[in-house]
Amino acid sequence: MTNAKQLQSALSAARPGTSIVLSPGQYVGNFTLTVAGTQAAPVVLCGPSTAVLDGHTTGSGYVLHLDHATWTTVEGLSVTDGQKGVVVDHGSHDTVADLTVYAIGDEGVHLREFTTDSTVRGNHISMTGLLDQKYGEGVYIGTANKNWCEYTGCQPDASNDDVVEGNTISDTTAENIDIKEGTTGGLIEGNSLSGDGLTPAGATAWVNVKGNSWRVIDNHGQTSPKDGFQVHQVLSGWGEDDSFSGNSAVVDGKGYGYYVQSKRLDAVVDCNNTESGAAKGLTNAVCVQS
Repeated sequence: MTNAKQLQSALSAARPGTSIVLSPGQYVGNFTLTVAGTQAAPVVLCGPSTAVLDGHTTGSGYVLHLDHATWTTVEGLSVTDGQKGVVVDHGSHDTVADLTVYAIGDEGVHLREFTTDSTVRGNHISMTGLLDQKYGEGVYIGTANKNWCEYTGCQPDASNDDVVEGNTISDTTAENIDIKEGTTGGLIEGNSLSGDGLTPAGATAWVNVKGNSWRVIDNHGQTSPKDGFQVHQVLSGWGEDDSFSGNSAVVDGKGYGYYVQSKRLDAVVDCNNTESGAAKGLTNAVCVQS
């Protein structure tokens, strides 16, 4: 596969078991995959980092859109110059892995519209929020409740049991990782996070968890204007029962390493988490011994 026209044709013709392998080069356009793979016959789109999907403008468009694509793996490519980088809607058992995602108008990778059991792994994500700093998340899971009627039939966006692991995320104007209300049971593990690009309009921490029962484990963050990790409740019934263990927060900011909006949220901050440079210390919660 060597050009954008061939790529779009291959995506349109894909069936369970299809593998699309890109050669090095520039593939300019917005690309969509709608086929549902299966566990036995997944769909694969892959190539080296020198195979670049280029949306041509940060002002509009999704560079790569997986729409109702299940059991799909996107691996190795670079994604750049779109309003959104990679968007997965109504997905299941999808994997976005080892991509280089950079120079994006809003968020880099977004799992939404009931995307479940899917993984964002090993990606390098940077330079997001070039269009709107408020929406410049590196990885975004779910949908804000004010947009549920637009995307999920006015129901909570139950993008549940998703995994964000082993990514390197930096120079994002909003959170490196933003977990929305409506989501449950996910995992954030082993990510390398940096707040060098955070802006007052975007965020005050690397990770903001507003869903329920998320586990945040063994992540390392550096440089934040306020807190390292945050838990917020923006809607009743959400932001509850989240846990933090084994994380390292080099904050150099005005807040805490681990901030929990309210004791009522029953967040668990293990004493094995660490912080340095946080003006207010480890956490405003009571850490627990594992």
